[in-house]
Amino acid sequence: MKTKNKRLFSEFQPVSTEQWMERVTADLKGADFDKKLVWKNLSGINIQPCYNSEDKITLLKNTGENSQTLINYRTVAVCCSETGNDLAKKAIEEGINGIIFQIISEVKVAELLKDIDLNTITVSFELYNNAIAFTKDLVASAKNKDLKGYINTRMISNYVTTGSFDDKNVEVATELIKLTADFPNFKALTISGTEFLDSGANQVQEIAYTLNALVFLTEKLKAKGVAAQDIFNNLNVLLAIGLEYFVEIGKFRAFNNLLAEVAAKYSVIDFSNTITAKTSIWSKSITDAETNLLRCTTEAMSAILGNVDGVLIDPYDKEFNSTSDFSTRIAGNITTILREESYFGKVSNPVDGSYYIEEVSTKIAEKALELFKAIEAEGGFYKSFENETIQQQIAEIRLQKLKLLSQRRTAMVGINKYPNLMETVDAILLSKADAANPKVLTPRRASLEIEAMRRVTEELVAETNVRPIVQLASYGNLTMRKARAAFAYDFIGVSGFDVHQEESFENATVAAYESAKSNSHVVVICSSDDDYDATALDFINTFRALNKDKVLLLAGAPKNMDELTEAGLDGVVNMRTDVLVSLSAIQNKVQKTLKSLEV
Repeated sequence: MKTKNKRLFSEFQPVSTEQWMERVTADLKGADFDKKLVWKNLSGINIQPCYNSEDKITLLKNTGENSQTLINYRTVAVCCSETGNDLAKKAIEEGINGIIFQIISEVKVAELLKDIDLNTITVSFELYNNAIAFTKDLVASAKNKDLKGYINTRMISNYVTTGSFDDKNVEVATELIKLTADFPNFKALTISGTEFLDSGANQVQEIAYTLNALVFLTEKLKAKGVAAQDIFNNLNVLLAIGLEYFVEIGKFRAFNNLLAEVAAKYSVIDFSNTITAKTSIWSKSITDAETNLLRCTTEAMSAILGNVDGVLIDPYDKEFNSTSDFSTRIAGNITTILREESYFGKVSNPVDGSYYIEEVSTKIAEKALELFKAIEAEGGFYKSFENETIQQQIAEIRLQKLKLLSQRRTAMVGINKYPNLMETVDAILLSKADAANPKVLTPRRASLEIEAMRRVTEELVAETNVRPIVQLASYGNLTMRKARAAFAYDFIGVSGFDVHQEESFENATVAAYESAKSNSHVVVICSSDDDYDATALDFINTFRALNKDKVLLLAGAPKNMDELTEAGLDGVVNMRTDVLVSLSAIQNKVQKTLKSLEV
């Protein structure tokens, strides 16, 4: 009987942090603990590899609650009332319980919302003009109904992307708050922070700048006679969702906490805002586009666990195509499956009390509050945007992110790692990375530069009708040559070249001779460091005696790089190689070779 009541793992003695550190230090054999095991986020947050009961943390308050009525949004572009109504009803039939109508031209609200049950379906509106007239029709049509949703007049979105703020928008927002006063579950004021993250900002910046924008608008609205309580009760916040799963969970929780603190400064303690999360543009790709589905899934999961009220998942092909019925349907199914089959939003939030999540949330909140106060101290959101402080701070983080992506230290499947070599990409679909205006924010994909490099390959193929062939010539130590061939296959595949499987040879001389005579345009030497020391120079000399036009690379980091380069080696591919710099150089040489053959 005593055995039955015995505590699980009670036979093991507790291990202190000091004991754990002693063991880890020994296992690291002199390597730096922080560099090897501490995860560093670009928000300035350092995450330790483990925690135990000796670690203490102050839990954040007001982090939100798991929504039991999670809204699964779909965007419907409205060209006319009838078409918009048909698309909305189709979405509802497919399990969507929230519609975001994008309205550019004048429509009849009664026809747009015909046969849509406003007591069960959430309806939101992105309005580009005539917001007051539209809202008057809306409240008249929704009389005696439990109208739920929000209006987004894109005040902040338009300002940060164009650099122009029209004070008439504040007058419009004031009127919308008055018009919707009888509908407590409908929010007349939307502030968007999506443009910050989609322009390359980190999580701390997205939170801080969104709250700075809120304070800016709150002061504007108060000057128009709107009470602070009404502002926060009418508030919907639109935030983007990034790829860092656990940090994104912490971001939403931290935002809820800081929003409550900001409201308290206006003597608003109890209010009923909503938070809508949208999958980010920054994290999407047009190569191996189906991978976007996986990104959208993890993004939706982190947002729901972060206690948002609604989730908008864009179709996986939205960035490069007119979305199909399939891509639209499957986007909506992601949230439906998470909510109905995985029970997200139907149980108490499983991350509450998790030490890791709680610490991430706390650290993000601390960093975001610090940045928020710094912007306010410099004159607030408007002044900081006008003098380009905000743009410059985001640009610094964006450049760091792009550098990590180019160095493959940040992995994005289908972009800089594990490229789909079976895929044929139409050059027309690949956008060039145009120079951004530093005075405004430009939402973009992180993969633009790599996609632009891929575009060069596709244009070359279209012009010459030849897709450059890459040969992986391996010899020597079996383990190392296969490992380096696999690495080179993955690395060079990003370019869109036709990378053939590893080809093994008896020795370096045979490998050099055969690869020089093959129909390949690029050859990568794959072997071990010891083999390189003994034979790499001979390989290159033999190869160049037979062929001076091909690109010749080596997988690894040889010690005698200067000597090998002088002999005719074009470059190396290894963990420290910049994918953009290296592959662009390869493309240039292959391009010259192919075009010279045409002549």
